[in-house]
Amino acid sequence: MKFLITGGAGFMGSNFIRFLLEKYPDYEVLNFDKLTYAGNLENLKDVKDNPRYHFIKGDIADETAVEQVFQKGIECVVNFAAETHVDRSILGPKGFIMTDVLGTYTLLEAAKKYGTKRYVQISTDEVFGSTADGEFSETTPFEPNSPYSASKAGGDHLARAYWKTFGVPTIVTHSCNFIGPYQYPEKLVPLFVTNLIEGKKIPVYGDGLNIREWIYVSDYCHAIDTIIHRGIIGEVYNIGSGERKTNMEVTKLVLELMNKDDSSIEYVKDRPGHDRRYAVNSEKLRALGWKSEYDFERSLRETIAWYKKNESWWKPLKSGEYLEYYKTQYNNLPK
Repeated sequence: MKFLITGGAGFMGSNFIRFLLEKYPDYEVLNFDKLTYAGNLENLKDVKDNPRYHFIKGDIADETAVEQVFQKGIECVVNFAAETHVDRSILGPKGFIMTDVLGTYTLLEAAKKYGTKRYVQISTDEVFGSTADGEFSETTPFEPNSPYSASKAGGDHLARAYWKTFGVPTIVTHSCNFIGPYQYPEKLVPLFVTNLIEGKKIPVYGDGLNIREWIYVSDYCHAIDTIIHRGIIGEVYNIGSGERKTNMEVTKLVLELMNKDDSSIEYVKDRPGHDRRYAVNSEKLRALGWKSEYDFERSLRETIAWYKKNESWWKPLKSGEYLEYYKTQYNNLPK
């Protein structure tokens, strides 16, 4: 089977490419990535010489480039390509709309034209907004509260519409938060871990009581694999571990595992429209035979160990534009 993995040089995409190549010796993978700040071919240096792996630089919103890729006989698309950082979406929504909405449209048009057998839209639980209690199901109405989540909701609606209207064989996934190797260090866990390694403080938004659900990236890769091979066309699947923690609980555990104390915490003003709580019901996915293997503490231990061993990967990413962004947009963040 020939796969097109969009955004394959990013955190989730690169981990899934490695997963596919290891599990399926007869699968071919085309990695189509624009190589924005979060796309890094170093994530895949261990597979770059694999004859079943091919990299093509391109933008999913570029119709000509996308058509050229689909002409290679793509059988399955997994669309990881997205602008994903909420803070960045608040500062500049346009790029999120271009990639997450227009880019999804461009891929769906190509999938329709070239008869792709399966199209998996990778999305987030953030499209559902915030919930004080209970869980998001696959039929929970969308109530996005940031430009990022709104742009992802737009792409998800397009995927559904292309199945209903044109018969494009789409499946949409909504996942909780990720943790694991190769995650860009603007995200909460790698930001905290790398800051502490560097002897810096860790920024906690507001009161730190916002609740998120966390899944280790290998569990996530198995979930997507299950959905591709056992999922039903036209359906939506939530991906969740049940591991729900306040940001303060995450902070405290990171500090404990890295032998630090509360003096390393620096409280900063809350982001606009900060959702209070996410929780997804993943029974529909579990009915396909999937289950998570990692609890949160094990996930965090594995992640901390990886970042400690791979300073040469993340230190260059924290040395320029990334730090300037935080330094200029938020008060009291580490310089």
